[in-house]
This record gives sequence, structure tokens and C-alpha cells, in this order.
Amino acid sequence: MSKTNKPAYGGQAVVEGVMFGGKNHYVTAIRRKDRTLEFFKLPRKTNEKLGTLKKIPFVRGIVAILEASANGTKHLNFSSERYDVDPSNDHKIEEKNGQSKMSMIFGVALMGVLTFLFGKFIFTLVPLFLAELTRPIFSTDFSQIMVEGLFKLIFLLAYIYFISLTPMIRRVFQYHGAEHKVINCYEGGLPLTVENVQKQSRLHYRCGSSFILFTVIVGVFVYMLVPTDPLWVRVINRIALIPVVLGIAFEVLQFTNSLRNVPVLRFLGYPGLWLQLLTTKDPENDQVEVAIASFSELLRMEEETRLETEQIV
Repeated sequence: MSKTNKPAYGGQAVVEGVMFGGKNHYVTAIRRKDRTLEFFKLPRKTNEKLGTLKKIPFVRGIVAILEASANGTKHLNFSSERYDVDPSNDHKIEEKNGQSKMSMIFGVALMGVLTFLFGKFIFTLVPLFLAELTRPIFSTDFSQIMVEGLFKLIFLLAYIYFISLTPMIRRVFQYHGAEHKVINCYEGGLPLTVENVQKQSRLHYRCGSSFILFTVIVGVFVYMLVPTDPLWVRVINRIALIPVVLGIAFEVLQFTNSLRNVPVLRFLGYPGLWLQLLTTKDPENDQVEVAIASFSELLRMEEETRLETEQIV
């Protein structure tokens, strides 16, 4: 299979592991306390209505983001429950979760979506109120929007920087780097070995970190279309425009990814790559091993499903 015909895979770092998603499956591999690897696998369920929405530009991004938040939280919950537990005590986890497995999974997914939405509201409104405090100095709509965007950017960078100082988040960022390196190695057509993967860049154009930054940039332009005064109108506009900003930012992310091999235009994705210098760290070899194991298992399951489908047809 040529590089250009390879399917696009996505991933997410979790606590002491990496999750990868394909067309039919999601797979997470984590490093347990005894240094063994454990996998968590879920089918990628298809929904006809969601499938239709994913084909609509500017709408598909919102659906994809909410779906990723719900699914990613399930895998993050799995990793955080087990990474520091000795495997001999797994029965305690199963006893806690076994009574209502389906309701627990649904609850975790819902919590992931709600957490994302709450975070987006905070990230949108706090810079707004800070900018409003500067209105005596920056009174025009244009200056207010620029100051608001500046506060939002500072808020984002400061938040990422300070959480990266904690040992656990730093390791998550290392696994994030391992995830990108594995994808880059695969898309480069190289065998998935620790040596080959470690040679790859820890940055990737399709990363969700880039998406977050694009929401800031896109927001500045979208907010130019609505008034900033009075304050209550500004607040309502910002809340109402959250889906619009998310939808456009997703399309911008897809657009910059499609241009990453065009020498003159690839720079359009650089701001997102620069942010990844904060959200990714160079992984250790054993972390790369976890990422390779997760991705290899996903590839195996995807190929198995493809062969089964061909036999049915």
C-alpha cells in the first residue's frame, strides 16, 4: 500500500499508555505496575444519523469532537483505574465496575462530553470578562476582540505550561509524543521498530492541540462579525458561536493537514505545530514500545475485520 493510500489513523495519550482509533476499532495499550502491557479494546460503533452529519462540512467537526471526547474518556478512565494497580488486585476493580458495566461506560462517556463543554465555556468566557475590564483603554470592537484573543492565547499557553510541570502530565505528554512518532513512522512507510519510531518528529498536523489553537485564531475572525457591546450581548454571542468556531476550526485543521506536503503552503499549519512543542515531549524507549504495541494491535484487528468483510461479500 502506498503512502498516499494509507488510511488516516488518530490517537490519544492516556495515563501510562496510548489509544489509537481506526475505521472499526479503538485500542489502548497501557504499562501496568508490574511492567506488563494490557489492552483495552472497543468496537467503533456506526450510527447512521451521525454518519450523515459527519459528511456535512462545518457540522462534521462538532460531531467528531464530541465523539472523540466521549470515546477518549472511556480509554482514559481505563488507564487511570489500572496503571498503578498490581494485576493481582484487578478483581477489586472488576467488583466495583461489574454490577453496572453499560451504565458505567455511558456515564463515563457523558462525563467526557460535559467536561469538554464546560472547559470550552470557561475558556471562552474568562478571557471575555478580562478583556471587558480593559474597555476604558481599548474601547473599539476591534481592539476588544484582539485583546480577548490575546488573553485567550495567554490563558491557553499558561495552562498547558503549568500542568506540564506535574510529573504525571509530563509522562502523558511523552506518550503523546510517542503517539505522533508512531503515526509519522507508519505514514512514512517504515517498519514500526523503536529505533525507527524514535527518529520521527513528535509533531503532527492532525493533532488535537493544533485544533485548540485554531479555535483561538478562528474565534478572532468570527467575533469580528458581531458586536462586543453591551456585555450581555457579547456573552450571548460567544456562547452561541461556540459551535460555529469549533466547526470552522475543524475545517481549518483538515485544510492545513491537506497542505502539509506543499512547500509554499505548509507553513499555514505551523502555529499548531508550535503549540505541540508544549503538549508533546520526547518519549523514552519503553513508552514507544507501548505505543507500537497499541498501534500494531489496532492494525491487526482492522486487517482481520477487512478480511472477514471480504469473505461475507
